[in-house]
Parts: sequence; structure tokens; C-alpha cells
Amino acid sequence: MQWKTLAAALLVATAIAGPSTSQVGFNNREAAENGWSMEQNRSAAWHYVQHRRLSSALATLQPQRQGIIDAYVVSIGLDSDPVFGREAGEAQKVLTRRYGATGRSIFLAAGAGKETVGTPQGSPPNLATALAAVAAKMNVKEDVLVLFATTHGDPKLGLVYRDGNNAIGMIAPKRLAAMLDDLGIQRRLIILSACFSGVFVPVLNGDQSVIVTAASSQRTSFGCNPGNDWTFFGDAFVNTALRKPQSLEKANDEARSLITLWEAGRGLVPSDPQLFIGDKARIWLDALEARMPKTETPKVGRAANITT
Repeated sequence: MQWKTLAAALLVATAIAGPSTSQVGFNNREAAENGWSMEQNRSAAWHYVQHRRLSSALATLQPQRQGIIDAYVVSIGLDSDPVFGREAGEAQKVLTRRYGATGRSIFLAAGAGKETVGTPQGSPPNLATALAAVAAKMNVKEDVLVLFATTHGDPKLGLVYRDGNNAIGMIAPKRLAAMLDDLGIQRRLIILSACFSGVFVPVLNGDQSVIVTAASSQRTSFGCNPGNDWTFFGDAFVNTALRKPQSLEKANDEARSLITLWEAGRGLVPSDPQLFIGDKARIWLDALEARMPKTETPKVGRAANITT
């Protein structure tokens, strides 16, 4: 069954149950703001395996340490194209090391590529569960959520979830903001590697938030060929700049320079990555960066700017 058919079926059900039968059409934006997702052709065994994987991963989370600003890392690839699973998996390692989050880190990835075998599914419901588990372990007023998400993006719908022909969904900026607000997570470092990911900045730009996006709200980002190890943004920001003992601002500047160089070399319209740092975020960001490792780690994978 194609997703258009599934959406039409959902529309019929909505029209039957809804207050107005004159509303014909699936409202993508409303669905994205509600965190809509759908699975099909999944066996009972698949669901059970996924439940066990997620439960096992969440059981490893360590509680926060009183009086210490701990970072909790959640890294998710929301699309089954292998580049996103590879990027999210390595980003988890880089961010966990940089922010001292060993034992406080979760990796989720859509699909079942060789790099993600045994990994919990990177889906909107699993992301919500992971965030809730993190909130239960952390001091939501003291500790920091470091969220890295990589996938395709849409200027109106936000982040797109897809697992081949088996799953589809959306996470709009309002949906992500609502999840974090409902869980009481105040201190947030949110890194989004997706086209049009700048749409999240106006919605998530609280005074305790730091947001880094691969593109502005009107621009695409590049390098998401399924065979790649990294997107342009992931390679420049995570695989290069964040591996070094430098501030987030300097890392962002270095990444922007690299991305600009790569895009110009291919005649691409600039993606215009975004950085927002809230007025009160410097308190916890400085504390985390003061504990950063003092040595650089080597880059991993094939460079995103290599032409195949």
C-alpha cells in the first residue's frame, strides 16, 4: 500500500469522526504539530523486538549527580537512508565524549542498516519515550539535554520520519517544543541536521536554549546521499569542529566556513546554517565546556564534500 492510500484512509476515518464532513484533505501541518506517524507491514515480533531494544537502551541511563551540571545526549536518525543512521551514531559518540555524557546517552535510528543493527527504531514515538526517560533521570532545572537529530526536512512540517515503505511521520517545531516543555526540560542544546531546519529556531529560542541548524528556514542543506557517511553539516560541525577543544561558537564558525567553501565549489545555493544562544544559556554551556576533553579526536568516515 502506498502512503497516499494510507493518508486517504486516515482522511476518511477523520472525516467520519470529525465535526465537519466538509473538511476534505489530510492536514499535513496539523498532523506534524501533533507528532503524527504511521507504521505498516510490521509483524508482532518486530514490535516486540523494538520494545525490548528501547527498554534495554533506556535502562542504561544513569541518574544525575547532585550539584553537577550533567549532559544527557539523545541522538536520532529519523530516516532509513543509511547516511542518517551513520551520522547519528557517530554524533552520539562525539557529543557524549565532548560533554561527559557516558552512561547518559541514547542512540536511535530508523531502518536496519549494518551500522544500526540492534539499535532502537528512530521514530517520533520512540523519541518521545526517550526524552521522557531522560527527563525522569535528570534534574530538569540543572542538567542539559543535548539533542541531535538528522533526517530530511520540510519548510512547513519540520523533521520527516521515514523507514522505506514501512513508516512515515513528522515532527513540527511546535511538537518538539511541546514535548520538551511538558517534560520540564529547560536547558537544551538542540542540533538539527536537516533541510529547512531553521524553522525550529523561532519556536525553540528560549533564554535557556542553544540551537544549531544545518540550514535556514528557507534553504536546503546538502550531502544526504544515502551512500554518504556524513551530510555537509554533520561532517563540518560534528565530525570536524566539535571534535576539537574549542567553544561552540568557534566550532560553529569553523563549520560555516567549511560548508560555505564546499557549497561554493559546487555552485550550490548557500544553506545558511543558524546558531542561537539564549541569554541564560551561557551559564550551563560554559560549565559543560570547561570540562571538555583537551585533545582532538580524528575524523571518521569519508568526507562529505568528495564527489562520487
